[in-house]
Amino acid sequence: MDIPPLAGKIAALSLSALPVSYALNHVSALSHPLWVALMSALILGLLFVAVYSLSHGEVSYDPLYAVFAVFAFTSVVDLIIALQEDSYVVGFMEFYTKEGEPYLRTAHGVFICYWDGTVHYLLYLAMAGAICRRKRYRNFGLYWLGSFAMSILVFLTGNILGKYSSEIRPAFFLTIPYLLVPCWAGMKVFSQPRALTRCTANMVQEEQRKRLLQRPADLALVIYLILAGFFTLFRGLVVLDCPTDACFVYIYQYEPYLRDPVAYPKVQMLMYMFYVLPFCGLAAYALTFPGCSWLPDWALVFAGAIGQAQFSHMGASMHLRTPFTYRVPEDTWGCFFVCNLLYALGPHLLAYRCLRWPAFFHQPPPSDPLALHKKQH
Repeated sequence: MDIPPLAGKIAALSLSALPVSYALNHVSALSHPLWVALMSALILGLLFVAVYSLSHGEVSYDPLYAVFAVFAFTSVVDLIIALQEDSYVVGFMEFYTKEGEPYLRTAHGVFICYWDGTVHYLLYLAMAGAICRRKRYRNFGLYWLGSFAMSILVFLTGNILGKYSSEIRPAFFLTIPYLLVPCWAGMKVFSQPRALTRCTANMVQEEQRKRLLQRPADLALVIYLILAGFFTLFRGLVVLDCPTDACFVYIYQYEPYLRDPVAYPKVQMLMYMFYVLPFCGLAAYALTFPGCSWLPDWALVFAGAIGQAQFSHMGASMHLRTPFTYRVPEDTWGCFFVCNLLYALGPHLLAYRCLRWPAFFHQPPPSDPLALHKKQH
């Protein structure tokens, strides 16, 4: 997989978030939630016009260029918010976290801002750079799609259901387009042609003749997927208040963060149970039986989704913004960290295996009609 160059023009434009946020923080009129929402919408609109004017050729070639440019700007804003909430910087985005989206001050909000300001930011620059040079970025787009969709679905649902549901301000409705963008972007990314592979028909046939026991790496991944599936189901039952002793011990001694009234961890575990659990079963099937050409794409999507989710969940479980009673106990910290790290690492190994050795997932080559005719006669 080629790594596209970063877009310098978008990087420079996104860094304008620093002076803009600092200036807006000192405007006294932005102490009202409605003005915060209107000013935020105005800035994003002006930014979109600026991107379209400065990079009309790139936007015409691929409209997602404008989306990545605007989102790169918001990623810098999110990084500023995270650094501010952890007291690394002051005087930038206090007006927004107080009057715009106060739920960003939660531990979960801080860590999704860190992820958006680092991982998503680099992905935006890489994908925009690929568009500038007319190169492929499909794999990066699929990873971003899963990560972005998981982040926004858990965050918006947690805001509505959690203890911050009574503090929803007008700025909350600015996130509604974030629900529509992944749908449109996903269709654009999936419609792009796949990168060509060097797998010949003989290589595909030879690889697909091997049984699972002859492929130790795939066997290990299947075992991982089965264990991850059980772990996913177990944590889903835990947040659904399953009365068994195992669930009671786990939620109080290993992951008390699942009881936090902010609702983000509960929503996260339910997302896992309803979406990741079926994927584990389907992926295990695709690793066992050849020709499942859909797995490489969806493995990237789920790697991005689980990577983002586990980063936010693990970080929030131990962050100082989480009340002490809901943080991971010190005597079980090692078990918690290892289990959750392996849960995040496995999908990335699966995606790497699919991209690095894709022959097993190709559609079987059609039979030679001449050879078939000779065999029959």
